[in-house]
Amino acid sequence: MGDVIRTVEVKLDVPGERCGDLHQTNDQFLHCANTTAEWAWRHPDEYCVTSKQKAENTLYDRLRDETALTANLVQKGIRRAIEATKSGVARVKKGETTSQPHFDAWSVVYDKRSATFHRDHVSLSTVNGRVECEYVLPDDPEETPIGEYLLNEDYEFRMSTLQYDRSTEAFYLHARMRRITDEREQSTAASSNAKHRTVLGVDLNVDGSLAVTSTGAFIGNADEMNHRRREFEKTRGSMQQAGTRSAHLSIQSMDDREHRWIQNELHRVSNQILDEARDHGCTHVAFENLTDIRERMAGAKRFHAWAFRRLYEYVEYKAEMLDIVVEQVSPAYTSQRCSKCGFTHETNRRSKHEFACQKCEYELNADYNASKNIARKLLNRLHSGQTSSSGGAPCQCALTSGTLNLNGGFTATVDSTAEGESTDKPTTSVVGH
Repeated sequence: MGDVIRTVEVKLDVPGERCGDLHQTNDQFLHCANTTAEWAWRHPDEYCVTSKQKAENTLYDRLRDETALTANLVQKGIRRAIEATKSGVARVKKGETTSQPHFDAWSVVYDKRSATFHRDHVSLSTVNGRVECEYVLPDDPEETPIGEYLLNEDYEFRMSTLQYDRSTEAFYLHARMRRITDEREQSTAASSNAKHRTVLGVDLNVDGSLAVTSTGAFIGNADEMNHRRREFEKTRGSMQQAGTRSAHLSIQSMDDREHRWIQNELHRVSNQILDEARDHGCTHVAFENLTDIRERMAGAKRFHAWAFRRLYEYVEYKAEMLDIVVEQVSPAYTSQRCSKCGFTHETNRRSKHEFACQKCEYELNADYNASKNIARKLLNRLHSGQTSSSGGAPCQCALTSGTLNLNGGFTATVDSTAEGESTDKPTTSVVGH
């Protein structure tokens, strides 16, 4: 049986002081779509670009810098333009007259990453944080589309569209609802409870390796990024003292080159993280929550906070194409907890990169230890969210030579002499440079 999809229009009660945030969000969303359309539409001189991934790889950084939108809304703006470009190319092939897509209608696309849908209200991402809007419901919603679909627990929310009626100055959510059939309920249950959950933990650092994974991969070079940044700041400071127009133009050019170099490095690191996830059959990637990271992480500067956020966004939007979920977990005690026995104490962290448990004497790289703790935190959350009376499917952490479940059971995936987690340390072949 095919999906039963219904679209329901419901008026939103938007707080008066937040209307401007929604209008700005729409303006910037349209900017993303129109910028992408202008870049992608190359008819008749060249072939138009119809690859979403190519468009995102080329335009994402620019549009994130030009707007205050969340990563997901930037993606949706890019993808709207690419879909329109595909339709235009199809018309061209049929010999029909068409032109570059242009977007001016008030419309913003939201999915479950940029909106949280409830039966009585919705929380929407905007350029100025989230705004919660209650639905304006009829006195008797029964036998209306709102009662039949929006308020019906047999239907689930899908990707929806926010629109604005200028004549009435009212916002409307066009909610796409999909019926949860018996077959789908079984499928959902299988997805929630029977599907293996394998988590890759990622620890981010201001020095040494930029990212360390629970599979023992040491990725990127934070020291090189810091060195490049310091040299750039030193040169820029010298040029600023000159105060000439030529010096100003040189600084601008250097700034652009430096920005591109860092973004390329972050793209490379994000690709390697996802390669680790894919190679180890991971369904999830876990990062520490990046909120207030400058205050939490010794030595972190504004540059590091920006780089970490951008790296997370790169992994998040690329993971969506691989059907891998990316989430953040609380950073509490990830650097102090022993990933083998669970003993937690500040003295376990012997030095910046050395960890030695004071209880079980387990020794390993401190960042590697933290990455396994980060993975475990998400495992606990996923496990607690399972609804099966039998406890659900296995939740496990991806390690260098196998997987480890919440009960400490180790399963080797390669020929190895590893004895569970106790000897599961990064190897030269995994660590790289």
